[in-house]
Amino acid sequence: MSFRDGPPDFEPLDQSRPIIKLRRKLPHWTQDGATYFITFRLADSLPAEKLREMERFREEWLLAHPEPRGDDVWQELHRESMRRVDDWLDAGSGECWLRDLACANVVSRALHHFHDQRCFLSCYCIMPNHVHVLVRPFVGMDLADLLHSWKSFTAKEINKRLGRSGEVWEAESYDTLVRDVEHLWRALRYIGRNPGKAGIPEAQWVRYVHPEWERAGWGFGG
Repeated sequence: MSFRDGPPDFEPLDQSRPIIKLRRKLPHWTQDGATYFITFRLADSLPAEKLREMERFREEWLLAHPEPRGDDVWQELHRESMRRVDDWLDAGSGECWLRDLACANVVSRALHHFHDQRCFLSCYCIMPNHVHVLVRPFVGMDLADLLHSWKSFTAKEINKRLGRSGEVWEAESYDTLVRDVEHLWRALRYIGRNPGKAGIPEAQWVRYVHPEWERAGWGFGG
């Protein structure tokens, strides 16, 4: 794959423009009009022992990297945290409500709803207990607001479908500003291959790539 040309409507991180840097348990960088690789998960998707293990890892990591901590150090924490969490999520813990195609379709419809209104929806895959998305919120559109809209609507609809109440999604999502076309290609391939990696039968895969991306050679490739 040549990384000279990105797909339509891709905007990488631009180091010459302002970047807003926030920090909760994980760092969150945002830039107006840029593209993100996002993962959000169901509230019960990580067992209590894994949450404790992640908290221990974070505490030990912070002790090993005392202040002052540069951006590269925080990004290292983000990458290592995501690597661990992705492996745990693929193990299929929790109720896995998104294995129900009707619940997965609720999420799919919500993701598509704001395409061309608030964002350019590049691709996604919906796993049994989490969702991966590549998306570019339009200039002036806040990523946190977009995530809130997706989660709020789908939580109500999924609870209605399941005849339950209570939390559906974990509050904090994992988001990464896509640096360049090579980073984008790796994210795209990861999203496309995640269902197979997790051992989900192909007939049950729920994934999407924008048709313009596929025509430009930026599809999942099987």
